[in-house]
Amino acid sequence: MRARVVGNTLTVRAIAGLHVVSLAWDFTAAPDFDAGVPQPLADLLGFAIERRELGDQGEVIERYMLRGIKRFEAVDEGLAPGTPVRLDSHPVQSFLWADYTAKPETTYAYGVIPVHGTPKNLDVRHASAVSVQVTTEAELGIDGAGATRHDIYFNRGVIGSQAYARRYQNAAPNPDRPLSKEMRWLSRGLYEGLKRFIACAADGDALRCAFYEFHYRPVARLLRAALDGGVDVQIVYDAESSYEAENRATLEAVGLDGPKIAFPRTVSEGIRHNKFIVLLKHDEPVAVWTGSTNISHGGIFGHSNVGHVIWDAAVAAKFLDYWKRLANDDTPSKLRAPNRAATPLPNGRPPAGVTPLFSARDAADSNDTLQWYADRMADAREVVCLTVAFNLDPAFQTVISRQNDVLRFIVKDDDLAQNERIGSDRDVLFAAGGRLEAGALANFLAERDNPLNRNDYIHTKFMLVDPLGDDPPVISGSANFSKPSQRSNDENMLVIRGDTRVADIYFGEFMRIFDHHYARYLVEKLQNEGRSDPSAGYLKTAAPDWLPAHFDARSPKSKRRRYFVG
Repeated sequence: MRARVVGNTLTVRAIAGLHVVSLAWDFTAAPDFDAGVPQPLADLLGFAIERRELGDQGEVIERYMLRGIKRFEAVDEGLAPGTPVRLDSHPVQSFLWADYTAKPETTYAYGVIPVHGTPKNLDVRHASAVSVQVTTEAELGIDGAGATRHDIYFNRGVIGSQAYARRYQNAAPNPDRPLSKEMRWLSRGLYEGLKRFIACAADGDALRCAFYEFHYRPVARLLRAALDGGVDVQIVYDAESSYEAENRATLEAVGLDGPKIAFPRTVSEGIRHNKFIVLLKHDEPVAVWTGSTNISHGGIFGHSNVGHVIWDAAVAAKFLDYWKRLANDDTPSKLRAPNRAATPLPNGRPPAGVTPLFSARDAADSNDTLQWYADRMADAREVVCLTVAFNLDPAFQTVISRQNDVLRFIVKDDDLAQNERIGSDRDVLFAAGGRLEAGALANFLAERDNPLNRNDYIHTKFMLVDPLGDDPPVISGSANFSKPSQRSNDENMLVIRGDTRVADIYFGEFMRIFDHHYARYLVEKLQNEGRSDPSAGYLKTAAPDWLPAHFDARSPKSKRRRYFVG
């Protein structure tokens, strides 16, 4: 849900997803910074944000000032690192803030309040506050006549974080206890959503699964329980990669290894990278669970992932037909033609609704699908958001390197490789996954590593093109944006156009992950360059030290302020 309020002093916009509400604001009358900071803003130190949770009749259930971690160094000396502080005492020095503690299906009113003065003598101008009201989305999408329902679950994906360090003292998570408080915090509804989807199958129904990694036994036991309850469960699984032994052992341990249940996929070209489940009711496909989440403790609880359910019979039927081709154990050379025929590449911009794309699909000498994705990135007029688990393909590097005013946010599991280029455009904002080491920032706790995964941080594979527009394309699925994912791997992607609810959920989660890692990436980069600044985690004490960059037309901060507020 989106809402925008124009006040006398500020214009505020809220974009509400499931667990994230992104707030952007700007001055209603644009100040003139040509001669420096305008006099009325000379002592502006930032903004406070108050949150009210509202009931069904608009009554206030709770009301409090939100908190952050960055603070004025000279105030509250001796406060323990990582301690959250009230924003009316330590304001936000930006024109963007996100509430990561929001609950799904809840109505909130956010007040954005200018804070002037000095760090020890603040003037919190409640009379200039502007309030905006939004309702967060439900994990379960909205059913409607002819409408496709999307159920979306993002895990938290940030075990290396201040919140985890503060809440759980960086305790090692225990995958064998998925209901423990640490694991529930990391799951953030993803494990619960997967359980809920499997439980949709009742006696006489069927589940058709295709898994790359299938070795998280609590999920395997759920499928076994479904089988015992009369559900026809059949699983295509990777039986050739390094996961073969774990997959087979899991199937055997729960009794899902029968010849009419388990179908080993053993083709030698590419990897068998799918993670989807088709639900059939009365022999008819009705929904599909897909996304980036492997059935492993690392996939569900460790690095960032999404589970995305499409309740659409036509889409589910395409996935079922694809599953049958995989169960045949056909090679990529036999799969390409039927995959392309079943899910043809759109000519230019995708049509409204949901378009699935199945791999393997491109010939060895072709780059058609990857180039089509890159062309969609080039369609953007304001904002692109891209997650990259592994390599950044040259097709995307070409688009990213162009000089323009489009903000291009890229978050990658690791730093750019030597042959990966993003150009010199200041509007390209890159972040690599990371965490804060002890002493990296004076006011922050040390964060722990991720013991659950080989690649620690980013595993989602999605791209958003102008997500805050009225007709946003969202591309998400199992396929990394790479040549092997289109030419030789088993993969599936969803191209969803025109659904602002889906775009708002993905946008909030992307900015949460990007902002989390961007700060850590910059800290590590400065450390590697010998320019470490432990005091960078403190707030600035005067307006000229933070405000002008947000009104410099060349600065991405200025574009973000204008684009996000709408």
